[in-house]
Amino acid sequence: MREGGLDAPTRHVIPWEDPDFFDRVKTEAEMRRIFDICHGCRRCFNLCDAFPRLFDLVDNSDTGELDSVAVADYQKVADACTLCDMCFMTKCPYVPPHEFNVDFPHVMLRYRAVEFHEGRVPWARTELGKTDRNGELARYVAPLANWGSDRHNQLTRPVLEKVTQVDRNAVLPKYHGRTFVARSRRAAPPATQAAPASGRKAVLYATCFVNYNNPSIGEATRAVLAKNGVQTETVYPQCCQMPQLEAGDLAKVAAAAKHVAATLGPYIEKGYDIVALVPSCALMLKFEWPLIVPDDEAVKTLSRATFDIAEYIVDIARKEGLAPGLEPLGQAVTLHLACHARAQNMGQKAAEMLRLLPDAKVNVIERCSGHGGSWGVMKGNFETALKVGRPVMRQALRDPGAFVASECPLAGMHILQGMEILAGDEKLPQRSVHPIELVARAYGLAGDRAQPVTRTA
Repeated sequence: MREGGLDAPTRHVIPWEDPDFFDRVKTEAEMRRIFDICHGCRRCFNLCDAFPRLFDLVDNSDTGELDSVAVADYQKVADACTLCDMCFMTKCPYVPPHEFNVDFPHVMLRYRAVEFHEGRVPWARTELGKTDRNGELARYVAPLANWGSDRHNQLTRPVLEKVTQVDRNAVLPKYHGRTFVARSRRAAPPATQAAPASGRKAVLYATCFVNYNNPSIGEATRAVLAKNGVQTETVYPQCCQMPQLEAGDLAKVAAAAKHVAATLGPYIEKGYDIVALVPSCALMLKFEWPLIVPDDEAVKTLSRATFDIAEYIVDIARKEGLAPGLEPLGQAVTLHLACHARAQNMGQKAAEMLRLLPDAKVNVIERCSGHGGSWGVMKGNFETALKVGRPVMRQALRDPGAFVASECPLAGMHILQGMEILAGDEKLPQRSVHPIELVARAYGLAGDRAQPVTRTA
């Protein structure tokens, strides 16, 4: 493959069951090989903090080359990688099938797997990633949990920072007493029989975030799909284990993949599509799981049947056409495209979806927010996350759109917090929204969940 070729990048199976995968010396040797190529290229210097750290290590070394960088310092680079995949998907000219075979994120993943295998992952990071357990506990005391996690709470946030290493200034998601799964047990909104897409059936994979933290995304999805004639079921066997992937616990990721695939398999056999409501989870189901459990047929079948929610709405629009009844939003939309949506290699589906709305004006921001899932709220990372995301926040403030939307709810919260820091006294929206909530609003189905706010251009 020539440099800059137009061939699609190829990802190799992750051989985590091979004992050599956890060999630190061999892992660091592969990191050294990759780092040397990155040092010679430097095309990714502005993507995240991992590459500036690497290049600073090289430039400040005795020889100005990688050979004089201490192997122990490789950890500084690995710790800054958020596994967003943007270097692999959008920048690197040396990804497979190029002979250089550069997959920077998966090499960083291997290093974290070695760290986890050796028991070096901090306790706080491991416990923070147990989203199902944390969500189940917090929902029973949701008002108390939300009070304690509020960043303005000067009594609890310093304690939380000390115990969990979560930065006291980072905005954290709220919990709901009634999960999306519980809300879905009520009668589903009736599917419109006259809609062009009538006859479609979809399982909504709730995801831990929608289930525990933002059920309105799920409710908007159900309402929009019902309006378009799609019969829906909500199923949530467990978290996709993206936090465990970030921590290097690949055995837990593999177990989750097998369990969720086995649970959703019977629905697929009955003709249901699988729709994931958060991009990170769609990425796991579609791309990461098949690389971690490549011989599981149920996982392969699930991968082929899975859609991101924006991708699914666009698919309906192209194949059957959307149901009538959409009205203009009355305001422009500043839309942030999440890295894990871009990594699905499906195009700007959220932007395509919003441009289906009458008189739509969509200002797209296609750059990393800097949040990186649980990475961005940790002490030592939060200020870096704000720095990486500052161009996004500045652009969002420049755009005159009243709605601030992101496919990734965590990124949306992070962007809004950064905008607040930069904006001074300028009036901002109370919250960011998921693009599907704006579609629901255009159908008159969203209530007052996404009120426009007039802002200074």
